[in-house]
Amino acid sequence: MIEFWHWWVLAALLGAVEILAPGAAFLWLGGAAGLVGLALFVWPGMSWELQGLLFALLAIAAVVGVRMLAARSAHTTSTPNLNRRAEQYIGTMHTLDSPIVNGLGRAQVGDGLWTVVGPDLPAGTRVRVVGADGTRLKVEKI
Repeated sequence: MIEFWHWWVLAALLGAVEILAPGAAFLWLGGAAGLVGLALFVWPGMSWELQGLLFALLAIAAVVGVRMLAARSAHTTSTPNLNRRAEQYIGTMHTLDSPIVNGLGRAQVGDGLWTVVGPDLPAGTRVRVVGADGTRLKVEKI
């Protein structure tokens, strides 16, 4: 026979799992288990089938509800490429520091030399950054 405190122990265990492996999923499952324990405390004659169904419904509702809230509260930023340094340079113009040979060259961009990818061009050519591939900047002649 499942007692109310079994659900509370499950809620505590799921909370502990959330602490050890954060991801916010176990937290909401633990909350659902705690609510089922509370319901069983109020209505002690609840069958185990109804308890399982209630847990499943509460868990699904909690996870879906939290995801909907997170999606609704997501905001855009004025600096979307803040942590993507190479993408910050798209559209900027620079001078090649070394020639592009066989598709690879170097250009002074910001405070450092960056590897650039593009058509073969001599050193000193002005180029525009048109894309980024990891730490390589894709360029074209201006």
